[in-house]
Amino acid sequence: MVQTPDSMLISEAAWQKAVAREAVIRPIAFEKKLTGQERFAACSQLGLKPTRFYQLLSQFRRKPVTSSLLDETPGPEKGRRLLSAEQEDAVACAIKEIYCRRERPTITAVHDHVRVICRQRNLIAPSWNAVKVRIDRSDQRKLSKAREGASVARQQYIPVIDEYSVGHAMEVVQIDHTLVDLFVVDAVNRQPLQRPWLTLAIDVASRMVAGFYLSLEHPSSTSVALVIRHMVLPKTSWLVDRNVVGDWPVHGLPIAIHLDNAREFRGKALAWGAAEHGINLIHRPVARPHYGGHIERLIGTMMGAVHFLPGSTSSDIGSRGDYDPQKHAVMTFDELERWLTLEIVGRYHADIHRALKIPPRLAWADAVFARREPLRLPYDEHRFDLDFLPFEERVVRRDGLHLFGLKYWDDVLSPWTGAPDKMRVRYDPRDISCIFVDGPNGESWPVRFAALGRPRITLWEHRQAVAALRARGLQSVDEHLIFETIEAQRQIVEMAVRQTRSAHRGAERQSRALAATDQQHTEMTDDADEDDFCDLAPLSVEEWS
Repeated sequence: MVQTPDSMLISEAAWQKAVAREAVIRPIAFEKKLTGQERFAACSQLGLKPTRFYQLLSQFRRKPVTSSLLDETPGPEKGRRLLSAEQEDAVACAIKEIYCRRERPTITAVHDHVRVICRQRNLIAPSWNAVKVRIDRSDQRKLSKAREGASVARQQYIPVIDEYSVGHAMEVVQIDHTLVDLFVVDAVNRQPLQRPWLTLAIDVASRMVAGFYLSLEHPSSTSVALVIRHMVLPKTSWLVDRNVVGDWPVHGLPIAIHLDNAREFRGKALAWGAAEHGINLIHRPVARPHYGGHIERLIGTMMGAVHFLPGSTSSDIGSRGDYDPQKHAVMTFDELERWLTLEIVGRYHADIHRALKIPPRLAWADAVFARREPLRLPYDEHRFDLDFLPFEERVVRRDGLHLFGLKYWDDVLSPWTGAPDKMRVRYDPRDISCIFVDGPNGESWPVRFAALGRPRITLWEHRQAVAALRARGLQSVDEHLIFETIEAQRQIVEMAVRQTRSAHRGAERQSRALAATDQQHTEMTDDADEDDFCDLAPLSVEEWS
């Protein structure tokens, strides 16, 4: 069992305090001997006595994750009085009506208005300090825009740099998605399926591809989690699994990840996982694409190479002419993944980069040498996988744990049956037959369908089945009916697989999603089969280039 703090009891203030401590302690945590000046500076910056500082330092050395720096009793500070929902609403109304004015009223004026509202609603008025705290916790950029104007807010809160200039490896990594300019075919009948999605990560210092994830599904929080996993962990075994001979040395936890403002980059799972492992998330300003120039150029380079493959859609319809990409498509999903791997390892990394004037793999060696400390890996690889998965919060009912209208159960949940507190439930959309429940003491348990005879299904299949049932006018959740519908849909796909491209696509997406989770679930639950790539002939970088 992997021990972590009870995240459900951590207040926002306590968590931000731990994040601030991590930023100071991590750079000096593993030095052999701290100088008096380093210790004094750290204690002054954190407002700690030496005894408490060394206690936190020891905790972090034993377990180098942000949550190890939490105070022993997380949650609201002792003696803090929480406001009721009605009082909170009164304060929010006063801030909106009084504080957000161009005349820039004072906090006292806001507090006076709160007292008026509370008197009208027969409530006890909060204190002046309580109102100030809530103003301080509000979105300061929005408050500044309302009180001082958009131009002042922009100057105060929007970064003014044009691009990121970094000094060493894994200081800043950029991530983005693209729809590949190529149709793939199914592995059985070689019929055209669809254009897959590619999620790429680039190390800004060296321009090395830090990792990638290819999928038939639209980009989601799962795509982000899996590309981060590929980026952070060593890739030797990953290359062996795909029978590709080559060197891809990029690995390690980055200091910062630079992202755009897409929904999948704003998820709570990504925010939690990044903070837990000491990663800073930087979102580029809206409508300013040049802030993500490095990843945009990498995407252009990769798609430029793809345009020479059969089945390519080219960059636009005009340049395609009468060429039919679906008719000429020949590559399966796995073949495209291997082709991209060789393109990255054997060509892109080895060719001279126009901006750097040297190959990225040489720039990587220089960028690693420039680091003050070694590349760092996750404290616990299994826990790292879970930390970035999407999650929901659920109570454990007497008949099991309910998620997606389905029931899950394991005897390990018995002590919390019927308890009012919610538990954090993580899931992999590629296989929702097994979920992972974070216990009150931080341990994580795999929990399967309550009915063990249920087949493995993807979240995509589940949503398709629920949509089909609702189209028939069945609004209430019926788990048995959902699985009957999924089984019937699978039979339809099997019967129609030789007739329609959409059927090929559905079968391929389902098989790809479930197969992709086998190896990962083996590590987490020790009961899945490993992928078999023995039928693929090894390819080397030398043979490719």
